[in-house]
Amino acid sequence: QVHLVESGGGLVQAGGSLRLACAASGRPFSTYPMGWFRQPPGKEREFVASISRSGDNTYYAASVKGRFTISRDNAKNTLDLQMNILKPEDTAVYYCAAPLSRFESIDNFEGRYWGQGTQVTVSS
Repeated sequence: QVHLVESGGGLVQAGGSLRLACAASGRPFSTYPMGWFRQPPGKEREFVASISRSGDNTYYAASVKGRFTISRDNAKNTLDLQMNILKPEDTAVYYCAAPLSRFESIDNFEGRYWGQGTQVTVSS
């Protein structure tokens, strides 16, 4: 069973930065692509970013491209999301996601396993 645990959320002013982390266990981490999603208040969960198994390829939602950076450390089984120039509209619960298949495409990424989420609040 895949187990994902996020950390690093919090309250930050607009223009600030936060770094989220996800610790993964339960299957060989390096053999699966990974992703981040978020759910803003009152809205549905949406895709944020994804990364290939090796970490060489990444894909971002248009709303975060150029501000957020997804990365992974396959030796430590961790996934990170560096968030810069944060905006109030980035306020959401952020989820680490793992796919069902190791062949999941990163540009059409669907999560099958989810962490419990971590709250990010950006004040104006």
